Amino acid sequence: MNKTLISTLLLTTLIVPFFLPSVSQAKNVDSQPVIKTHIAETADQVSPLLNGQTIPDIGVTKVDGSNVALSDYLNGQKTILFFYRGGWCPFCNTQMGQLQAIEGRLKSLGFRLVGISTDAPIDLSKSIEKQNLSYELLSDFESKISSAFGLSFFTSEKTTSRYVTKMDLKNPLHKNLAGDERLVLPVPAIYVIDSKGLVQFNYVNPNFKVRLHADLLLKAAELIK
Repeated sequence: MNKTLISTLLLTTLIVPFFLPSVSQAKNVDSQPVIKTHIAETADQVSPLLNGQTIPDIGVTKVDGSNVALSDYLNGQKTILFFYRGGWCPFCNTQMGQLQAIEGRLKSLGFRLVGISTDAPIDLSKSIEKQNLSYELLSDFESKISSAFGLSFFTSEKTTSRYVTKMDLKNPLHKNLAGDERLVLPVPAIYVIDSKGLVQFNYVNPNFKVRLHADLLLKAAELIK
């Protein structure tokens, strides 16, 4: 089997199951969905926003510290929205660099590229400067946005202790079902959102070391009109 055929089969396998909702599905989407607030006990138990659903109109915090509703921020523009853990995460930094490399091509397809992490606004500024990013970053310091997208989860006691102590993270801790205070992080995810605020494609992986290949993201974006 030649390499071209293998690549085609792989692309079809990964993208087709996620793709465009039918007209009937789109009509059944609640125009004002209930915003999720639940935090999963583990990364494997998250319940992410699905294809065909409307993104939650939750408040977001920009790099300058100002707040705005997500719908006003996106303003009807097609958007690639990606969630990452923070600028302290080497896998996230690699992904941000890979996305920077294709930002121009995404822009030519009519998409705005936006990253969301648990970093405070000041740390977002550091990431933008360090990686010379041309796209925007938003702060989800209290994990409200990732929770609204169904991506947030409690880290283990060991992970909480290591990240808070060794990385000196200042993010607020939240109590899990057992009443123990834990650091909350998002499962890394990418959402391709159309001009109506509908999710047309998503990639969510509880394994934070694995991220969507840039070529697959571009292919997904190309198919959204």
